[in-house]
Amino acid sequence: MSENRPGGLFAVSDLHVRYAENRRIVDELRPQSDEDWLIVAGDVGETAADVEWALRTLSRRFAKVVWTPGNHELWTVPDDPLQLRGEKRYRHLVEMCRALGVVTPEDPYPLWEGRGGPVVVAPLFLLYDYTFRPHGTADKTEALRVADEAGVICSDEFMLRPDPYPSREAWCRARVAATEARLAEIPSDRDTVLINHWPLIREPTRVLWHPEFALWCGTTATADWHRRFRARTVVYGHLHIPRTISRDGVPHREVSLGYPREWQRRQGVPGRLVPVLPEAEPARSPS
Repeated sequence: MSENRPGGLFAVSDLHVRYAENRRIVDELRPQSDEDWLIVAGDVGETAADVEWALRTLSRRFAKVVWTPGNHELWTVPDDPLQLRGEKRYRHLVEMCRALGVVTPEDPYPLWEGRGGPVVVAPLFLLYDYTFRPHGTADKTEALRVADEAGVICSDEFMLRPDPYPSREAWCRARVAATEARLAEIPSDRDTVLINHWPLIREPTRVLWHPEFALWCGTTATADWHRRFRARTVVYGHLHIPRTISRDGVPHREVSLGYPREWQRRQGVPGRLVPVLPEAEPARSPS
């Protein structure tokens, strides 16, 4: 049972509840306060049923749950009875979340007025456009060739369909344009918490074991959004490298749980929620 004390804003991502070990962790997650909000920054699972189970479980415990999709939610996998693709799949998940009372990137951005507030909590869905290219490559085709030669290929190439857009980068461009317009409407005296499954800046990808994988990790179009839209902090996942770095004095927090083989190697309690506001730790500069 949570304690009756002032609430905090917490975050987690990459729950991957297809794995029994991760599912148990989600089943054991509890708020510290009846007023706590939880950000879930994508990659809950691959099937619609798994996503619904996890978000339903969490929405019953936390005062508010804010979700943005990762690439895994957007996959159309053979064992999912829901065989929708692309935009239709995303919209189905949005409606499912709304039925659960979970905030999505399509809803009005909520205002966090608890400790560390007030701030606008903005879940974003932006995808990627292959602009985080390997050094020396000039375009997507050349970058994909270099990645393929290195033995690196993201499963998105086979399971994340962009319908009705002609490509994933075209879908990304549309999402960036629409989201940028919405963020510009936030009053200029309001700070924000920006949430996206993929990092908004390229720096976090510099520590990837396979740097070619950065192709599937974001877009250069958002490199200044943390400044332009007055971010108090940026929350992301996807990389499965939980850490906090600073860019222009703004903390960028990777909050993933990741696969069992990853979190079992780490020290600490697996699935421990990351405090976003109030801030619990200073950010460090990128390595």
